[in-house]
Amino acid sequence: MKDLKIYSRRDFPPYLPKLNSLYDDLFSGGKGFRAELIRRISGHLGLGEKPILLQAQTIEFIHNASLLHDDLIDRSHLRRGKPSAWLKYTPEYAVLAGDYLLARVMVNLSEYGNLRLLQYTAQMISDLLEGEWIQDSLVKDFSVTIDQLDQVHYLKTASLFKWCLRAPFLTAEIYDEELHGLLDQMGDLIGLLFQRSDDLLDFDIRNHEGKAVLGDLKSGYINSFSAVLMEDLSKENRELYVHCQTMKGLREVVGEDYFNAKLKLFDDINQSKIDLYGHHLQRLIESLPASQRGVEKELSRLPRILYWRDPKA
Repeated sequence: MKDLKIYSRRDFPPYLPKLNSLYDDLFSGGKGFRAELIRRISGHLGLGEKPILLQAQTIEFIHNASLLHDDLIDRSHLRRGKPSAWLKYTPEYAVLAGDYLLARVMVNLSEYGNLRLLQYTAQMISDLLEGEWIQDSLVKDFSVTIDQLDQVHYLKTASLFKWCLRAPFLTAEIYDEELHGLLDQMGDLIGLLFQRSDDLLDFDIRNHEGKAVLGDLKSGYINSFSAVLMEDLSKENRELYVHCQTMKGLREVVGEDYFNAKLKLFDDINQSKIDLYGHHLQRLIESLPASQRGVEKELSRLPRILYWRDPKA
């Protein structure tokens, strides 16, 4: 991740040591999955090292800026196993650091000179912020629906993945509207699948990362799997459900058979999204010249990685 920190020599001036320290902390624990996806797609489009680095840095800067702001809004104490920036450096520095990352993104992209890429990035940042506003309004709303949650997921999670798919083509100055329409739909699906899978981690389902369990529920946020679990519960059991503190207690409230049936339903619903993604991917590959069709390998494995959390994919 260290090579993502610098695109321009003005990104992290040495006379701001606290800023540099904060970013060293933040960037040291990230997986860089989105940056790696961009690199893999760009490699099939004939892009050089400099534009690939700019894209990789852009998505990591925006993603990390959103984490800085989200952790402060949610009052999360840990990020990637370490104290959150707002705790270690104060809330004011966390806000300034997130804002600074977004500012550097726009400066570096504007100097690169691709107006379509710049405009699309500005729209993506706007979508992220809109999604955060809506998500914050849903905290403590125990009647939230899956459709309301999907609106947030499309604006927040999916917008980042759509950018990963579309930015390499925009950078390569491939502007075909039908192609970008397919990439947009695929990005929406991948973002939705990733978020729904992340919501399952909260229930210790395919939780290879060891994420803390029931964190969303304990903070008063009904995530997508919670919404499905609560659909057919009685009023009495819904009241018990929202106060559960352990998975054992939650399974006792809803019943083991009920829990497993809802998990199968949830997986089946999302498998249909994966099938639709595969349909769009096939159309995309058919529209590309032979020299660019290597992207199929990179894109076809995303559902196994992002929804099924297959470590071997």
